[in-house]
Amino acid sequence: MDASPGEWASSWQDEIRDMKDGRKLRVGVLFGGRSGEHDVSLMSARSVMSALDPDKYAITEIGITRAGAWIVSGSPGVSVLDALGSGDHASLNTAVILPDPTIPGLRSVRNGEAVHALELFAQLDVIFPVLHGTFGEDGTLQGLLEMADLAYVGSGVLGSAVAMDKGVFKDVMRANSVPVLESTLVLRSEIEAAPEKAMKRCEAVAPYPLFTKPANLGSSVGITKCRTRSDLVEGLMEAAQYDRRVLVERGINGREIEVSVLGNAEAIASVPGEIIPHGDFYTYESKYHDDLSQLLIPAPISTELADSVREIAVKAYKASDCAGLARVDFLLDRNSEELYLNEINTIPGFTRISMYPKLWEASGLPYPELCDRLVELALERKTERDQTVREFRRDV
Repeated sequence: MDASPGEWASSWQDEIRDMKDGRKLRVGVLFGGRSGEHDVSLMSARSVMSALDPDKYAITEIGITRAGAWIVSGSPGVSVLDALGSGDHASLNTAVILPDPTIPGLRSVRNGEAVHALELFAQLDVIFPVLHGTFGEDGTLQGLLEMADLAYVGSGVLGSAVAMDKGVFKDVMRANSVPVLESTLVLRSEIEAAPEKAMKRCEAVAPYPLFTKPANLGSSVGITKCRTRSDLVEGLMEAAQYDRRVLVERGINGREIEVSVLGNAEAIASVPGEIIPHGDFYTYESKYHDDLSQLLIPAPISTELADSVREIAVKAYKASDCAGLARVDFLLDRNSEELYLNEINTIPGFTRISMYPKLWEASGLPYPELCDRLVELALERKTERDQTVREFRRDV
């Protein structure tokens, strides 16, 4: 898209006002979830809700417990986010969004003696999912929202699923001539049934070190750097706890370069940034709990390389059918200077200190305006989706 972040930010209000006749836009912020990234989701959601202007938006908190129950608060002043954080949510109401567009809205569940009655809790214009990992970022939630005919922030079913599964994603990148590291995919069942055979296949990828990763997870959960065969055994078992598909990838002495992408069919990339991990790589602890890693914005790389990073990021974004937002992560080999695309995160960490919003802030788009733009993109994509003909009638 030719428009700059600043032009986007200045145009969204008129478009939203025209669409909604001046009333507040009803936004459901969805967080928590059945994922190893549950706690990260709560941190991201807190930042998003603090940035959404209450003069523009009527916000409904929708939490998902670790067990998968959808909950809302029926009492003024009771925060679903705080309840999920404390683990004390027994007094909150169960809620559902039905995959039936003829019964719209968020419904609360009223338990009776013999039946469960669904009552309208809130009408919603847009869902803002802040659900990282499985059952939120992998296309499953997006499928529900598509069936419910709701606008939502971020990629659709296809883009979410492709970007989430590291094995499938690597194949899509190779098919589009995007450079990625050598890798193989191992199933949990293979690791359990024939561990020696699985290990040999992994070791055929490249000399040590190797990285083992759950194919469908983020925030560096379950990732192990393996320098020896015993490390590989532990790494495979660790990753297999979180997914039935495990990616094993060649390890390099790499710099971690990241770029943020924003847009739908047209998209632009931010300035790149660089992570300087405290340890061997950017772990979960480094991302969310210690202050020892450094974020360098902009990344100290040449203009030519920065342009290449941005160009490849947008190419990968489009090849994966992403929409709304994504953080695109690269590895730059310190020895060969070769650039490899590592992964795309379609719902990246979204706290105010997370890399995705910080890169846009450095590119001229502050955090609150970034949230505004994402809501606008969700409505834009819903409008485009509504143009699709759903019924075929043959002329007689």
